[in-house]
Amino acid sequence: MLSGDHVFILLFLYRYVRLAVNLVAFCLHRPIPLPENPRLTSQNVTVVIPSLQGDGGELCETIRSILATEPHEIILVTVEAQEMRARKMAKESNFSKVRICSVSQPNKRRQMVRAIPEIQTEITIFADDDVTWPSTILPWMLAPLEDEQYGGVGTNQRLRRAERPNLQQRIWGYLGALYLERRNFDCASCMFVDGGLPCLSGRTVAYRTSILRDESFTYQFTHEEWLGQYQLNADDDNFITRWLISHGKKISYQHHKQAEVLTTLEDNPKFLKQCLRWSRSNWRSNITSMFCDRHIWIHQPWSAYAVYLTTVSHWAILWDALLIYFYIDMARSWTRDTQDLGLAMLASWIFLSKFLKLLGHYIRYPVDFLLLPVSILFGYFHGLIKGYAMLSLNVTAWGSREGADDDDAYRMFRVSQKHQEALEYRSAVCYTQ
Repeated sequence: MLSGDHVFILLFLYRYVRLAVNLVAFCLHRPIPLPENPRLTSQNVTVVIPSLQGDGGELCETIRSILATEPHEIILVTVEAQEMRARKMAKESNFSKVRICSVSQPNKRRQMVRAIPEIQTEITIFADDDVTWPSTILPWMLAPLEDEQYGGVGTNQRLRRAERPNLQQRIWGYLGALYLERRNFDCASCMFVDGGLPCLSGRTVAYRTSILRDESFTYQFTHEEWLGQYQLNADDDNFITRWLISHGKKISYQHHKQAEVLTTLEDNPKFLKQCLRWSRSNWRSNITSMFCDRHIWIHQPWSAYAVYLTTVSHWAILWDALLIYFYIDMARSWTRDTQDLGLAMLASWIFLSKFLKLLGHYIRYPVDFLLLPVSILFGYFHGLIKGYAMLSLNVTAWGSREGADDDDAYRMFRVSQKHQEALEYRSAVCYTQ
């Protein structure tokens, strides 16, 4: 039976070896450099933008920033009810390179599949309708794809900070910015260690068009099963990331200022609903990766430990409490001064670990150090969000964007036994072709 000393040491190492290695990896990570004579150019790129509204000032700004990179074409996929608005916007804004397509019901996977047959270029980039691209992004995204072994490329993301925010907006925006900062850190670190990452985010991501056109991919993408009982039509970027890994394709993450995408997140209490949606998505995808697909254990063992396992094992308030409890148990025979010194050192390390991976954000915005206690308290509160997400994995609602839940019943639904058998048969046929 393990003693309290051994339990403390194991808990400490399990939690903080990950942080120590990732800090070194993040500092050493470099993006794949630009080739001297690239084969791929912006004219080999089609950008697909799934959109619910099909127009609006934010979407126009997104399209303008993408057009500045001179892609071959942009395909805007909206819903039939908004198609005329989208065409009017494109005409009034003189977006000659923008082609409009539509689907009958709003669903991102359905919108993506609608665009794929229309694509005429070697590379497809999917982008959300609220992102801003730097004019320098495409060469960095295309650089890894010069190598045929690579199937997908993601980039780092930052929050577009609000102008003149009130106190509430500043706090929610701060939490959103840290979410993206933490994600950038995890992606860059894992990419350096074993070429893995948690997910190629759909905010902006490049794929080889040939992969998207593969018949078996299209079928699996539109008929994904969850727990053998549900058909899942959410979590599109998680699915494609898993597909690339399971089919032997390399993925890349270009962490570079010239490939940095700006995006928006909720700067009000709806941010909590976003966190709940992300947490449910992480649970569903990471459970699938670890216990169903299982390819990550062979191809990305460090990522499996450093990112995927945290879904089930990382609960901040529980870990902190256990470390302190077992430290006190371990130090019972020490002198009082030694106990106090050791406890102070442990508490200082726990505190330091709360913001080390976020240091880049605080260097850019030193004033946000004043909000550090907010992020620590929110980290503890997030455990409740994560626990509730675990108990409601069959829910796919956004709850934070107008019109986003019109297709909620379609995102995940229970399949009949007969339908399930048909899916399993069709899946087997696709994999053997």
